Amino acid sequence: MEKRINISATEPLAFKAMLGLEGYLSKIEIAQTLKELVKIRASQINNCAYCISMHTKDAIKNGEKPERIFLVSAWREAVKFFTEEEQAILAMTEEITLIHQEGLSEETYSKASQFFNENQIAQIIMLIVTINGWNRIALSTHLEIED
Repeated sequence: MEKRINISATEPLAFKAMLGLEGYLSKIEIAQTLKELVKIRASQINNCAYCISMHTKDAIKNGEKPERIFLVSAWREAVKFFTEEEQAILAMTEEITLIHQEGLSEETYSKASQFFNENQIAQIIMLIVTINGWNRIALSTHLEIED
């Protein structure tokens, strides 16, 4: 792939704003394991190899089992490996990432409300929005996977 612009160098204020979102996300109530599952699943949907690589490594560092990472793209068929809370957040991730299809359904929102309060749901939405932003930056600038 041909090398493209480096947004952090070309538009440092924009990049700093994205890092500000990451700073916010580091302080939210959502467990790190759930955060990484969201980041992996959204990155899979968006075909962002750079982010999939980064977040699977981060998930393993945070104690996630490789088998669950392997199954996250097929979580609906592997429900015994994921709690109901995890299933709710993965469903939110898919529906918000694929917002152009049907959006966040009432069913998924209602299910998530069983496990998360309003603040946490807002935090999850911001988490999903942010990883989708990073995916789009990585894909449009041809970021390469780091070793």
